[in-house]
Amino acid sequence: MMVPGVLLLLGALTSLLAPRLLARAEWPEREPVVALWVWQCVVAAVLLCLALSMLLSAAAAWLAVRGPLFSAAPRGVVDAYGLGGGGGPWATGTALALAGGAVWTGAMLTVEVLRARSRRRAARAELRVRAPLLPGEEPDSGRLVVLEGRRPDAWWLAGTAPQLVVTTGALGRLKGQQLDAVLAHERGHAVARHDWLLHCSRALSSGFPQVPVFAAFEAEMHRLVELAADDVASRRYGRLTVALALVGLNEDRGVFGPCPAPQAHVPLRVRRLLTAAPRLSPVRRLRLTALAALVPAVPLLVALVPGLSALT
Repeated sequence: MMVPGVLLLLGALTSLLAPRLLARAEWPEREPVVALWVWQCVVAAVLLCLALSMLLSAAAAWLAVRGPLFSAAPRGVVDAYGLGGGGGPWATGTALALAGGAVWTGAMLTVEVLRARSRRRAARAELRVRAPLLPGEEPDSGRLVVLEGRRPDAWWLAGTAPQLVVTTGALGRLKGQQLDAVLAHERGHAVARHDWLLHCSRALSSGFPQVPVFAAFEAEMHRLVELAADDVASRRYGRLTVALALVGLNEDRGVFGPCPAPQAHVPLRVRRLLTAAPRLSPVRRLRLTALAALVPAVPLLVALVPGLSALT
């Protein structure tokens, strides 16, 4: 019965140390797509630690779980995990607590998805009122929608048929290829399905606000998806064009003042685009991607080592 405890300890250490290590690293701003992958692998590793610990604790506590789980395994494998005599109240309590956490996670994710759908339906209904369909036009046709509005703005509506929305204020403010750069930025969000990353991170953070890795996961997802979309646009239209477009959209919102409260990330994005730090080498990007993919493999290895050792 040591393995479930080791998995819990590994999950706790990962949730505490990973956000600190990633916060000290300088490369995520240069490679936001790789950073998004690393964060997903870290969170997957934490969830995998909890899931495997729950499964093994339940196997120790109840024969009904242990039987199907180890039905094809030799007797020595069961002995290697120390499950033969039952795990007692510790195993039962651990399994029930982790199962409750799993149910709560699923519930929070369901609530987040339902809320997102409700917000999306309300936004599309408002859009149909402000920009009625033309004769012969189909709803959710993937068209670019232009709204009458003095405030420069552009956004995308997620869904099975994402729609790009831009106001007439943005059309009048943005010059040259700046509008194209803004639309490329929004299309980058739509193509990469960043909305799902935001939904998952928000569900975990709201469901477990005291877990550092989930709170940091949500904060970093909001930041990194914007940087990744900026890079998509800048590769086609140039960093200066994207930076000028960001300034044009946000200069009337007070984000560049001495005390910018709303959307404080915008000045940082503009500064990042203007400084143009070089990307990491392809070899280093590949190394980081491979190392991140190995992180979720660690709890799997911890869970399988006793059984594999018994078979050798």
